[in-house]
Amino acid sequence: MGLLDRCQELFKSSNLYEVLSVSKEATEADIRRSYYKVSLKVHPDRAPEDPLATEKFQVLGKLYAVLSDEEQRAVYDEQGVVDEESDILSQDRCWEDHWRLLFPKVTVQDIIDFEKKYKGSDEEKQDLIKLYVKHEGVMDVITAWALCYSQEDEPRVCSIIQAAINSGEVPAFPAFTQESEKKKRARKRMADRERKEAEEMQREMGLGDQDDSLVMMLKEKQKSREQNFNSFLSDLEAKYSKKGGKARGKKAKK
Repeated sequence: MGLLDRCQELFKSSNLYEVLSVSKEATEADIRRSYYKVSLKVHPDRAPEDPLATEKFQVLGKLYAVLSDEEQRAVYDEQGVVDEESDILSQDRCWEDHWRLLFPKVTVQDIIDFEKKYKGSDEEKQDLIKLYVKHEGVMDVITAWALCYSQEDEPRVCSIIQAAINSGEVPAFPAFTQESEKKKRARKRMADRERKEAEEMQREMGLGDQDDSLVMMLKEKQKSREQNFNSFLSDLEAKYSKKGGKARGKKAKK
């Protein structure tokens, strides 16, 4: 399967620029920076709960190799195709080693530190707003693409988007404003299931040291996940119940 097909399968888009969330006019520096951000999201060290993380990471490496090569990018821009037989794609390359060469100082701790700095920043806010507009408020897609996202972040992410709606910065898409509690709970159940599968995989592989610390981090996040999520739903219920039984009744039918 070719690179474009793999992008479609793994990232739901065969547009190389769209996968990196940049425009066709993006500079080399823009592409490099976006590649860094997106690859962090699926880096095997950062996403142990995603069984496809390694494959996604490798595909992103190939994608970046195409867009960072002047000739390859020109061919893709003009014809919308990728030369699968080119040296940069046909050679047997370890993409994680290549990534380390591009970003030599990045460690697991750096990834964790980046997440702490990114969350709550203006950069995160702008990224979330772009995702919200691009996907017209569909939270399943937004959460899948959001950088450094975990289920416990949902209340915070929703509040950022809601604030942008309230200020008139973005339109109020029904997919977001009218999303049912059933869909929210389904998203949470899926995240919980993936977490448990990841922990089981870690135990079966007998990973220790740094890997165990990542598992512990996931467990610590899970402790507050349910409390935050239930609190968010309770706040919504309290808000709509003040408007009368009709509003609440409509919500229950979704």
